[in-house]
Amino acid sequence: MNPSADKGDAPPEAAVAAGSSTAAKPEGRTIDSGKGRVFPCERCGAELVFNIGDQRLKCPHCGFEKEIVVPANAAVAEQDFRAMIDRLKQRAVARTEAEQKEETENHIRCEGCGAEIVFVGTLTSSECPYCGCLVQRENVHTGGWRIPVDGMLAFAVTRENAAINLSAWIRSRWFAPNEFQKRGATGKFNGIYLPFWTYDALAACAYEGQRGEWYYVTVKNGDNETQERRTRWWPASGQFERFFDDVLVAAASGIQRNLIDGLQPWPLKDCRPFSQEVLAGFVSRTYDVELEDGFALARTAIDSALAQDVRQRIGGDEQRVDGIRTQLGALTFKHILLPVWMLAYRYHDRTYQVLVNACTGEVDGERPYSGWKIAFATVLAALGAAAVYYLSQHS
Repeated sequence: MNPSADKGDAPPEAAVAAGSSTAAKPEGRTIDSGKGRVFPCERCGAELVFNIGDQRLKCPHCGFEKEIVVPANAAVAEQDFRAMIDRLKQRAVARTEAEQKEETENHIRCEGCGAEIVFVGTLTSSECPYCGCLVQRENVHTGGWRIPVDGMLAFAVTRENAAINLSAWIRSRWFAPNEFQKRGATGKFNGIYLPFWTYDALAACAYEGQRGEWYYVTVKNGDNETQERRTRWWPASGQFERFFDDVLVAAASGIQRNLIDGLQPWPLKDCRPFSQEVLAGFVSRTYDVELEDGFALARTAIDSALAQDVRQRIGGDEQRVDGIRTQLGALTFKHILLPVWMLAYRYHDRTYQVLVNACTGEVDGERPYSGWKIAFATVLAALGAAAVYYLSQHS
């Protein structure tokens, strides 16, 4: 986000007054030709934010609360993958240069102070750097040239509880420096909704390989006899089907994928239909990993799981896999938003990143390592191995 002050006209008071006639709209105010949305309190006019404890919109100033109403016909539904890919290709041909620019950059006027906020790339909601007003880009998550959001999980873990979980996580890092374990990671948690794809697929798999079974033979060497293990190989083949449900792929770049993956599992069965109001008070992003690129990552996970299945089906003591042929059918997907607490902190002039699953409280992140602790553990392991060897030779 690149903010730039609007040197045009209205002072902050005029900007507020201009929007006061629509302050009581329950669906929120629409500003700048439908590109931005805020949610004013119907009692005092301040901004409503999503309250994690109450799971509703709440005014931090006067305490006014408002239920988030979900339409009766709203549902989190699977979408046809191949049909969407075809539509995206058709859209790509039809898009003009101006429409492509509008997709990646939007100018929104802040109603709190009149400043102009520039949303660049995949950021869809943010805080005005001049007055703190929370502003959202309109329609980015619900249509236009981008794939709409099908569902979301709301924040369930408060900032305070996320900090408690982080402290416990730090104390459990045995190889972290003592100073870091005592001082912890200092900084401010930021709540953000990250985009994800989920993929469903029915895999039909045929495989060929060999099953290895161990047997032992006695080998004489002079007066000594030893048992040597040999492997007898048998051909193995078969076919099976497996349904993959909600293979999860992060659709946002710029965050280490291994950290995001470390937050699993998510309670995806609890996904609710998308609601702009639930984003109120939090930063959110839309996807920059395209649907087809995300499926390539999901396919890697599917192939790895199938390879494990094949080895289990071959059985025996060892397995050789000569070939696996897979066909995927019934391909569907969902575009969802998941809540994460993010913290970037510095320790000894290096920046580390920590993520907290805002549904389950699971923590994953980067941390410093203590060189002397690692060296000490290495020495202990070497001494232990030497002791085992000594005892085995003298038993």
